[in-house]
Amino acid sequence: MQAYRILQSQGLGSRRDCRDLIRRQRVLFDSMLVTDPEQELACDNLELSVDGQAYRYRQYAYLALHKPAGYECSRQPRDHASVFSLLPETLLRRGVQCVGRLDQDTTGLLLFSDDGGFIHEHTSPKKQIGKTYRVTCKHPVTPDLIEQLQTGVQLHDEPAPISARFCRAVSEHQLELVIDEGKYHQVKRMLAAAGNRVESLHRSAVGGFVLPDDLAVGAWQWLEAEELSALKTHLENAPSPSPQP
Repeated sequence: MQAYRILQSQGLGSRRDCRDLIRRQRVLFDSMLVTDPEQELACDNLELSVDGQAYRYRQYAYLALHKPAGYECSRQPRDHASVFSLLPETLLRRGVQCVGRLDQDTTGLLLFSDDGGFIHEHTSPKKQIGKTYRVTCKHPVTPDLIEQLQTGVQLHDEPAPISARFCRAVSEHQLELVIDEGKYHQVKRMLAAAGNRVESLHRSAVGGFVLPDDLAVGAWQWLEAEELSALKTHLENAPSPSPQP
């Protein structure tokens, strides 16, 4: 790939900006100075340095954010700040998108990518990638509540009952819930249909990838091969979905 296109693909500027960076000798490719913006370079395991700032070439961006409350999953938010304001400009230029959405008052694991196939795979209900939530309820968690959520509750405008893949009590007012779909306000509506109310909601995992304890609220991190693989697995305490006919 041409040197300036490599920079542009990483969100390091416009075509003109990237060509200018190279001509001004501000960029190193694998510690090598390149002054011709159109020089062809191999991208595999390529390390970049722009004004001393190191980058690693990534064909696609995959990242996890610890979403705070009070942020909307939109580039044009209406009533709150945008989750995109928590990401650096380089990622915004790459065109990363939310992989699914969380309500503004929901906290926890939110994925981003500029890989359309990845986004589809992790948002399509047919892929049955479980999303795990820690739910704080207004009323006590009872065996009847757990049974209703696992058996299925009827939501308004839904043709059939919606059930959790897995559900267990964590404390008197908290439960852990795993769902495969991501319908509008789904967890809140499920709890309401079962006669309770969500006081707070936190997504702790997608597939087998658990939000890292050391990822601060509002911070983000790259997803490497190990984390990407974990997304396709299931948490130990959540059974795999039944095979589809």
